[in-house]
Amino acid sequence: MNALFSNLGSIAGLLGVLICLVAGLTRVSGSYYLAGYGLQSLLLAGIGLLLVGCFLKLESLTRD
Repeated sequence: MNALFSNLGSIAGLLGVLICLVAGLTRVSGSYYLAGYGLQSLLLAGIGLLLVGCFLKLESLTRD
């Protein structure tokens, strides 16, 4: 179960970083929308995934 939580945490964290990176780079290029979605929404989704990844990693570390 620890390995599952750790792997899911890594995947969620990586996806979160990628989404934040895409949202940030698109906003720096001068656009407010990407494929019909507001970049603020994409940034919040990326931050949420990073948070879920952190919680999953923390859970895997605290389990015996």
